[in-house]
Amino acid sequence: MTIKAHAKINSFLKITGHKDGYHTLLSRFIKVPNLYDTISIVPQKCDSFTIDGFEDIPVESNIIYKAYQEINNHIGYTHEFFLDYKIVVEKKIPSGAGLGGGSSDAGAFMRLMNEMFELNIDTPTLAQIGSKVGADVPFFIYDYSSANVSGFGEIVEPFEDDEFEIELYTPDIHCDTPLVYKTFKKYLFDDIDLDSFRGWEKLTTPEILSKADAIEANDLYKASLIAYPELKDVAPDGWYFSGSGSTFFKINNKL
Repeated sequence: MTIKAHAKINSFLKITGHKDGYHTLLSRFIKVPNLYDTISIVPQKCDSFTIDGFEDIPVESNIIYKAYQEINNHIGYTHEFFLDYKIVVEKKIPSGAGLGGGSSDAGAFMRLMNEMFELNIDTPTLAQIGSKVGADVPFFIYDYSSANVSGFGEIVEPFEDDEFEIELYTPDIHCDTPLVYKTFKKYLFDDIDLDSFRGWEKLTTPEILSKADAIEANDLYKASLIAYPELKDVAPDGWYFSGSGSTFFKINNKL
């Protein structure tokens, strides 16, 4: 069994508040059609849950393993299946790039596991389980092409956006998401103006980007520039910033 775990961009990302130690947001998540990791389940006798493709990350720290644990917690037992099979991940989505690679891997794996074992977990419930793994995971469980995401990431509402092509540029800079959020809280949180982006969730991505520059479109861009000043030297003119970085993107409307 094999499944594709697609990257995403945030065409806009606005911080809306802070609660229980976490930031809340309003963002437009868009699936990137031509960039994805591939997750395969391959026969192999294993002493324990095994993941190939992340040799520098202990299995216990891997987000796919965390997703596996949360599903087991939900169903109330552990599948012995993964003593006869291993997970193989072919990584194409760079880490620390604001493209949701780890969350996408977790979400795709949870969808695959739900299908393979006929667990019959409905999508909203699976997304709720996924939210315990990571804030972006619910979007990848719903597997929408485009959606407005709010709250802590657990509220995912499909949005029919305009059609456009996405170009990506990812410099060799790894942006640590917790550091970027901490930087935002320290230096920029008091500047939040909810009225400045009111109604954006009803606008198409081209409409939003026609009225906002990179700093205005993504609150985490300025925080990333503070945390990683070298981004200033590689930022292409007129491109936008995805998530907590370090990927820049632009869109080309389809006629």
